[in-house]
Amino acid sequence: MTMADREHEHAHVIRSDEEAVATAARLAAEFAAGAAERDARRILPHAELDELSRSGLLAITVPREHGGADVRADTLAEVYRLLAEADPSIAQIPQSHVVYLRVLAQQGDAEQRKFFFAEALAGRRFGNAQSEAHTRHVQDYRTRLRPHRAGGYVLTGEKFYCTGALFAHWVPVLAQLEVPGEGDRLHVAYVPRDAPGLEIVDDWSGMGQRTTASGTVRLNDVRVPAERVVPHHLTFTGPQVHGAYAQLLHTAIDTGIAGGALREAAEFVRTKARPWFESGCATAAEDPLLIQRFGELAVVERAARALLAEAGRAVERARHDLTDETAAEASIAVAVAKTAADRAAIEITNALFEVSGTRSSLDGLNLHRHWRNARTHTLHDPVRWKVQHIGRYVLNGTPPPRHGVL
Repeated sequence: MTMADREHEHAHVIRSDEEAVATAARLAAEFAAGAAERDARRILPHAELDELSRSGLLAITVPREHGGADVRADTLAEVYRLLAEADPSIAQIPQSHVVYLRVLAQQGDAEQRKFFFAEALAGRRFGNAQSEAHTRHVQDYRTRLRPHRAGGYVLTGEKFYCTGALFAHWVPVLAQLEVPGEGDRLHVAYVPRDAPGLEIVDDWSGMGQRTTASGTVRLNDVRVPAERVVPHHLTFTGPQVHGAYAQLLHTAIDTGIAGGALREAAEFVRTKARPWFESGCATAAEDPLLIQRFGELAVVERAARALLAEAGRAVERARHDLTDETAAEASIAVAVAKTAADRAAIEITNALFEVSGTRSSLDGLNLHRHWRNARTHTLHDPVRWKVQHIGRYVLNGTPPPRHGVL
């Protein structure tokens, strides 16, 4: 899609937290209807993403001084939980959109914020070109920005797991730029989807989250004006909630997966499952052992939801009163919620088959998409390290490190 094409798009502007949640609930109901078929046939959700843009949900974090609702962090978490309960691929696609708008809010200059927030309000979507393969670890970035003799920069490199890029109008790219006297420093270059030299390859083949199109981005001497580059490394020089904010959305997605699986399991047992002959019950839904198991699963899912909301409130407090202490509390609260959501998603999507019986494993029903989605998305950031940071904080008062995944 060209810039000219975008001039004909229009988006509603959401004005309040309540409107954001109501809009998410409405769209979630629409998206849920086709989720199983989209996953089974890998139908990419272009139409659904266009509807998200038109609804205004993608601009709810734009600051009020720029015309947005600037919703609370707990509201944002609930919006993404609702979307993930319907279709977690659709919920994951704009996760980076929110994150890179936050980068602009924190490190963009006045003109950058004015321009890009207007883009978001108009329904433009931001993807990501962040992770790289074949490097030492997840935060080892080799993609480079180099000054161009005619002004601005040239961007070269290759990115993987680029969720949202295929659907985006703008592709934020994490790259190293050599700063005189400081060495390499991490920057974000905001690149138009149709920029010469930018190639997006739809080669995502994960077993779950199949329609996120989290493929490859190749950057072949892409010209980037200086006014489209933001110094992301400055985000981590003091107290920050960048990582907590990003992880809150991943937590919402895992919690939504758990909720969607629980509700579909209950519907299956009520309408399709046969009672076990030893139960003496006329229907599976009357089986006391199944009733017990659903009660246990409901406790797990509601606990994950409660911790998600608590984490959202902690992030919101830190956002408006940012100190070392509030930033640490927000990161720990999100880490706790993410750990619980990870476990809830895996347990409930696995238990779906336990409570539903043999028929639930039939490929045509595609109930296994819930487990595949949970197992795939929970690999995003290992909770074992989150538990380590939680333990250090609780036992010794050690604040969590400042990085983008905590």
